[in-house]
Amino acid sequence: MLPPAGQIEELRRGAAELLTEPDLLKKLARGKPLRVKAGFDPTAPDLHLGHTVLINKMRQFQQLGHEVIFLIGDFTGMIGDPSGKNATRPRLTPEEIQANARTYEQQIFRILDPERTVVDFNSRWFAPMNAAGMIELAAKYTVARMLERDDFAKRYKSNQPIAVHEFLYPLVQGYDSVALKADVELGGTDQKFNLLVGRALQADYGQEPQVVLTMPLLEGTDGVQKMSKSLGNTIAIDEPAEDMFGKLMSISDTLMWRYFELLSAKSLGEIAKLKAASADGGNPRDAKFELAAEIVDRFHGAGTGAAERDRFIARFREGALPERIPESAIACPGAEMKLANVLKEAGLAASASAAYRLIEQGAVRVDGERVSARDAALRAGSIYLIQSGKRGIARIRLGKH
Repeated sequence: MLPPAGQIEELRRGAAELLTEPDLLKKLARGKPLRVKAGFDPTAPDLHLGHTVLINKMRQFQQLGHEVIFLIGDFTGMIGDPSGKNATRPRLTPEEIQANARTYEQQIFRILDPERTVVDFNSRWFAPMNAAGMIELAAKYTVARMLERDDFAKRYKSNQPIAVHEFLYPLVQGYDSVALKADVELGGTDQKFNLLVGRALQADYGQEPQVVLTMPLLEGTDGVQKMSKSLGNTIAIDEPAEDMFGKLMSISDTLMWRYFELLSAKSLGEIAKLKAASADGGNPRDAKFELAAEIVDRFHGAGTGAAERDRFIARFREGALPERIPESAIACPGAEMKLANVLKEAGLAASASAAYRLIEQGAVRVDGERVSARDAALRAGSIYLIQSGKRGIARIRLGKH
């Protein structure tokens, strides 16, 4: 096991905030494995690369000799996490939660070591808790303190409704740390308030407060919004290898480096060398090939990434396309034009709405790269090779009006 200072240096990689480093040093100095918790509400049946930012950090704790607890919030899922929301989040039914939770268990061990992972459900301690117990927990925090949370404060000031049960979510998540006697809790930056509630509740229950380590929220393939299934910008970890590789190749060169830092197992030194090579005149796509191949290997087996890279090159860079590709010119009314409108004008989609569906389904490629961002746009003054669905293909000259 690395000495405490060395462990902290490793754990800080990609992290947004560590609260507090002295507390973590003290815990590590005892030389005992720490109990590291991260909670996931089973709100959708599949995990995506955004989720794996936390799961990769859990894996890092495991590699340093610690025990991680993958906590499935089957109880909190019935409340609905209001973090970062400007409206009450719909609650899931118990049946939906259990179905999603089962798929989580099947997916996480593509990353985590099963021998060092505890999978738990917070219904284990909340289901038997009676009304008196919940009232006792609710008495631990005031409404004024809850309104210190940014999203609650904004909704209150703008007269948007806040349901009483939403105030329970931070308390319930915080009590999870009490029930598990967590030494460390991981979460996204949007979870900071809830994680700090866990520290406060542990102190109130006579436990040593947990250390809080927050991780950035990973942007989706659009490069703007955080990765979210509802926004259609996700890369699911159980996607077919070809789709996963194509989506990774579609991200911007700038976003690629953020993906390297938060998702890759390469050292920071190795990433720095790749970045320097790109800055010195190398093709950033070569680095992107490495990123895509590494991640595809992780979820589909060693060698799959290289095979998909070769397939990608053969198909889109060595001309493995139809011999005759129809060409057309489209006048662009401004500096750019929505891809959906280009598809419609080029006859690659029956309508704008059909074009949006194709984009959201990941069935559109521009210059060989899959585009899944609904608001994607193409700049005027360029020629694009656009593929739509299985058979639609055209070379489009997008000219200025």
